[in-house]
Amino acid sequence: MTWDPLAVPAQDGRTAVITGGNAGIGYFVAEQLARAGAHVVLAGRSPERTRTALDALRAAVPGASATDVRLDLADLDSVHRTAEQLTAAGPVDLLVNNAGVTSSGRRAETTQGFELIFGTNHLGHFALTLLLTPALGPDARVVSLGSLTHGRARLDFEDLQSRDGYRSMAVYGRSKLAVLLFAAELDRRLRASGSTVRSVAAHPGWAVQGLTPARPPMWSPGPLAALRSAPLALLAQGKDRGAWPVVRAATDPDALGGQYFGPRGPGSLKGPPAVQVTAASARDREAAARLWAVSQDLTGVHWPA
Repeated sequence: MTWDPLAVPAQDGRTAVITGGNAGIGYFVAEQLARAGAHVVLAGRSPERTRTALDALRAAVPGASATDVRLDLADLDSVHRTAEQLTAAGPVDLLVNNAGVTSSGRRAETTQGFELIFGTNHLGHFALTLLLTPALGPDARVVSLGSLTHGRARLDFEDLQSRDGYRSMAVYGRSKLAVLLFAAELDRRLRASGSTVRSVAAHPGWAVQGLTPARPPMWSPGPLAALRSAPLALLAQGKDRGAWPVVRAATDPDALGGQYFGPRGPGSLKGPPAVQVTAASARDREAAARLWAVSQDLTGVHWPA
């Protein structure tokens, strides 16, 4: 089907929780869903940044229904508290697992002692999703945010905490491979249980801040930033357009559980969102099942939650 990212299907009456919704792609996912009528919940670690994002959102979408919740994915105690708060508030129709750590420089750890990038990007979202499973509405979707970097990554189950030869960008790729393995395994388990909830995934292509439209007071690019980013427009796009595949995964009525959306352009770097195929490593069912079991042991959160 032809998909118009500027004409998102109506989301009135639906509640969307977006992790990392206070900046970047997560913010624009929230803005586009709010414009379509959804009640959006920005889940972020910093209350100050989240309030700033809410101000920008309400300025961009007058009358938007939006609120926030504090969530630190690098602390499983925070994940549990947030899941309890969201469950008490009522059904969740869209859970967008967007937040993530891209680079940590030197190796760092979460509150519970997991490597920071893997612990935040995968384990935090794994625990949050399973804990929220009872709160998901019958037509709910879980959207997991992947990355093109997953295609070059391989999981080392003997060193998931990356203690040997640490390189943050390689660890980031592995964390995104783990996210996509989780999304696929979640879809299989949902279908096997007879659930109508769909697990889908998406990636933003190459989305850069310098090509992103202003959203004061959150983001106001100066002329120098625009000048520096202009040459990138041949291959890259702003974070607003990087949100398009995520929003399509969340709202396309024809989207199927297990599908993966990304930009349609050359190299999948920019362009309108389309169905794509993950790397073979992300379709390894044995690895997905093994990762699921390990993730349950590490987080102490089990299926069904």
